[in-house]
Amino acid sequence: MSDLRDFPFNLFTCLPLRHSGNCRIVVECLTPEDGLKYVSPLVGAKWDGMLKRWHVPDNKTYRRLFRLKHEYLTPGILGTVHVVNQRSLKNFVEFLELSAYSHHTIRTYVNEFVQLLSILKEISVDMLDSKRLKSYFLYCLRTLNLSENTLHSRMNAVKFYFEQVLRQPGFFLEIPRPKKRVILPRVISVEEVRRLFVLTTNLKHNTMLKVCYGMGLRVSEIVCLRIVDISSSDMRVFIRNAKGKKDRYVNLPVSLLDQLRAYFKTFRPKIYLFEGQYEGQYSIRSAQKVFEQAMLRAKIHVETGIHGLRHSFATHLLEQGTDIRFIQNLLGHNDIRTTLRYTHVTDISLQNIKSPLDRM
Repeated sequence: MSDLRDFPFNLFTCLPLRHSGNCRIVVECLTPEDGLKYVSPLVGAKWDGMLKRWHVPDNKTYRRLFRLKHEYLTPGILGTVHVVNQRSLKNFVEFLELSAYSHHTIRTYVNEFVQLLSILKEISVDMLDSKRLKSYFLYCLRTLNLSENTLHSRMNAVKFYFEQVLRQPGFFLEIPRPKKRVILPRVISVEEVRRLFVLTTNLKHNTMLKVCYGMGLRVSEIVCLRIVDISSSDMRVFIRNAKGKKDRYVNLPVSLLDQLRAYFKTFRPKIYLFEGQYEGQYSIRSAQKVFEQAMLRAKIHVETGIHGLRHSFATHLLEQGTDIRFIQNLLGHNDIRTTLRYTHVTDISLQNIKSPLDRM
């Protein structure tokens, strides 16, 4: 079944819940035949003999398939939070939604905030003072062994609740933050990128990877790319509502144009350039898997994800002598300092310096 509109969602009654420790959608079918025909082929679908029901992963794709509204507070999440703090959690989510934060930010903040609430149990989060929170963050660092970046993310979520939702400015002034590691982008060489493309023979996967590298896109931008955003007349691609709710234009590589046309004729996408099994946009996780499998085939051992293609795009432009300000615009960075990280990776002048050891 290639079209989402063909799926007979009216044959099923669905309930999101926590099943075996995971968030799932339990599907009740009108007849056993309907379950076998329509639900069992779905990726991740499983049969529960005790419930006598099929269940699938609780994600955006299946919520869209079964016409379920996306919920940040699923029964599984609420089940980990004491009733004393459930109202606070709901207020937190409502504030984030009204503030028009991105889906990714809301999901991250909710997950981090829930970690605190689950530890508190029946203690009201609204009654905590900075001293108690400081003890909690020390627990995260010493006992849970959270990395600096993860701890920063958790602090940001909790800080947002107290300073924005509860209107307590300056609440975190007494709580120090761990110093962040300065992590340089992991880059794939030009020759390795070329090998990656040569060994990725699947037209859809190959086109996806070339779009990512050729335009320096984030994975979220790849899966959101619409057909109408690509203009062959002026060789530009419109990137809409990217990180920070910003739009921008990037250049369409000339060498990619014929392949894009061949891809379109083969797959006939309707809205998004890359679409999943049921017409909606390709999932981020699926795009990441495409890259991971390509790296294995090409035997490239750089520890990086699909974002490494974006890093490589910027680094290789710098090596070609492209002005850093143009690269900043193409990448959609607000702050030039973010783009300047790539100069530490590819400073040609520094690479040409000979060590005194080599002169002996």
